[in-house]
Amino acid sequence: MIKILIVEDEEAIANLIRMNLRNAGYECEVAGTGNEGADRMEGGNFDLCILDIMLPGIDGYELLEYANRLQLPAIFLTAKDGVPDKVKGLRQGAEDYMTKPFDILELLARVENVLRRYNKLEQEMDVCGLHVNIPARSVTREGREISLTMKEFDLLLLFLRNPDVALYREMIYEQVWESNYMGDSRTVDLHVQRLRKKTGLEQEIEAVYKVGYRFRRQR
Repeated sequence: MIKILIVEDEEAIANLIRMNLRNAGYECEVAGTGNEGADRMEGGNFDLCILDIMLPGIDGYELLEYANRLQLPAIFLTAKDGVPDKVKGLRQGAEDYMTKPFDILELLARVENVLRRYNKLEQEMDVCGLHVNIPARSVTREGREISLTMKEFDLLLLFLRNPDVALYREMIYEQVWESNYMGDSRTVDLHVQRLRKKTGLEQEIEAVYKVGYRFRRQR
């Protein structure tokens, strides 16, 4: 399982990030100070870290230097929103830079992008009786292949990687179709209906009133 370190001194924010990352299938640990973050990096065998900059003890910039020595990719998540701060963070080696307040779904997408860049994302998934081979873009159930279009496969991955999260139609459209949402929900609704039918996930992919859809992970 992919393991992520969160270094954040605001407990409420740290818990929010940890909860959502765990819901997405990641293992997480939290450190509340820069020194604690460095200690956890030393023995934690993490795949990614999410760093605040303004931390008790050593700050996020110093912690990033430590992460770089360990070849641990890092995302800054901070209230420091000035261009010089962003440039400094990226030039020092951060893989990405997000500012507070932030959207949790955007953070999940950025985490996924960094893990993909480092070839750390899972290659195969077994969920709800489906076997998903991501590099081959194939889906089978009990050995039988399910024929999905490219968009249907991308839509399935979006749901599987964001379990128990209500996804807005506009967010689904922008993630899967990679273009701006123009207010027509029929494209999303049609593809979701076809995906449900083909995969047998009629109960697991549920409509959320006035929002969009949510994938209910089996417990």
